[in-house]
Amino acid sequence: MIRERFWEQFELEAFTHEEWEALCDGCGKCCLHKLEDEDTNEVHYSRVACKELNLRDGGCLHYGERFERVPGCVQMTPELVRSVNWLHPTCSYRVVAEKRPLHAWHPLVSGKESTRKQGRIQLKRVAISERVVPEDADWELLLIDVTDI
Repeated sequence: MIRERFWEQFELEAFTHEEWEALCDGCGKCCLHKLEDEDTNEVHYSRVACKELNLRDGGCLHYGERFERVPGCVQMTPELVRSVNWLHPTCSYRVVAEKRPLHAWHPLVSGKESTRKQGRIQLKRVAISERVVPEDADWELLLIDVTDI
């Protein structure tokens, strides 16, 4: 059972599994490959998405098997959300951890699953699957501005 407005009342650690999963807005931005500058630790997003990301509809194609299918796939946890510098500024986990309000389009706020698509629109416009990127691609040419997604 999901508690009413749980994201405003409780810390991330107090969420049930169902609440934790419901908080994810499914935007897929965490599934974009990123490069980190070794000197500055600054993270740069690329337009290249994990091969398991459904670029048309958003979300993982094989969510239940994602860790087996993609060895580098990361399990989101409250600890991780608070410690990494690569979560997109609009990520619902990050937004709640930073005590900011969820976006009006988030289904937990709107009460409509159909509004989730609004959070995926920008990603669909810029992302390409890693399946089509040549091994010798110049990744610096594939970088995008974080505000573009």
